[in-house]
Amino acid sequence: MARRKDIQLDLLPETLPPKLATGKIAVLVDLLQQPGGTTIEAMMAATGWQAHSVRGAISGSIKKALGIAVISEKVDGARTYRIEAAA
Repeated sequence: MARRKDIQLDLLPETLPPKLATGKIAVLVDLLQQPGGTTIEAMMAATGWQAHSVRGAISGSIKKALGIAVISEKVDGARTYRIEAAA
């Protein structure tokens, strides 16, 4: 198998531009940035997605791809999700 010589091996992840959230992922990030956080139900209403899709987006697109830490808490019997405010 032939090797590709046009790939820049010295391009490190820290030199790449930061990933930006767009579309419905951006809507979820905005909801998660609220001071009190948000619920799955509110995120479902904002995106039109089912609960498992919202949780998958939080895990895959927001936590892993964007590298944003999402905190899940149970307050007064209701689960809320939020992004920790930057210090």
